[in-house]
Amino acid sequence: MAVPSSAPNSRAAGACHQGYRRAAGTAPTAPYLLAGAPTFDTTVTKFRERYNSHNPTLPIGEFRALEGPSEPANLTRAASKINETLHASTALEKGSGKIKTLQFTYLPVEGGTEKAARATAIAYMAALLCEFEPTISVEQSTARVLDLLSRGQGSRFFQQQWGALRYVVADNGDKGLTFAVEPVKLALAEP
Repeated sequence: MAVPSSAPNSRAAGACHQGYRRAAGTAPTAPYLLAGAPTFDTTVTKFRERYNSHNPTLPIGEFRALEGPSEPANLTRAASKINETLHASTALEKGSGKIKTLQFTYLPVEGGTEKAARATAIAYMAALLCEFEPTISVEQSTARVLDLLSRGQGSRFFQQQWGALRYVVADNGDKGLTFAVEPVKLALAEP
C-alpha cells in the first residue's frame, strides 16, 4: 500500500507547524468515540481555516451539520464532501462547538482512478495528522498514516495512542475506510 511520490501535498519537507491544544469534553457519536472523551481546544471553523492555510492544495470545504434520530443531545455531527471518494467529518461538543473527533473517510473505487484516489486520501490523512503533530515531517506523517492503515486493514476498529492523541482506523471494506484523530485524557501516574 505505497503512496506514489507524486501524492499531492503543499507542505515543504521538514516539520509541519504549531499544533492544537486539547480541552475537556464529553460523549460518543462514532462507535469508537470514547464516552467522556475530551475536546480539542479549537472549533471546526478555526480548524478548517488553519488547515486550509497550511494545505492550499488539499482544502476542506465548509462543514455542514448532520441531523439524525440517534444523535446524542450533547453532540453535533458535521461533514464536508471533498470529492466523490473522500469526505471529512467531525463530532462537535454542543454549545462550545469544540472538536471531539476529526476524520476522513475514503470510499474505495475500482478501475483506473483507484490509485490516484487512494493517494489523494492518504495525502489528506497525512495533512490531518500534521495539524496535530506539528513537529514531525510530512514524510514521517505519511509513513505513520500508511503504518496505521496497514495495521488497521480488515479491522472494523483499530486504535493507536501517541501522547495526548488517539488515532483510529475503521475499515468497512467497500463501504469505506475511516482515519480519525481524537484527543485523549492524560492521567498522572500514581506514585
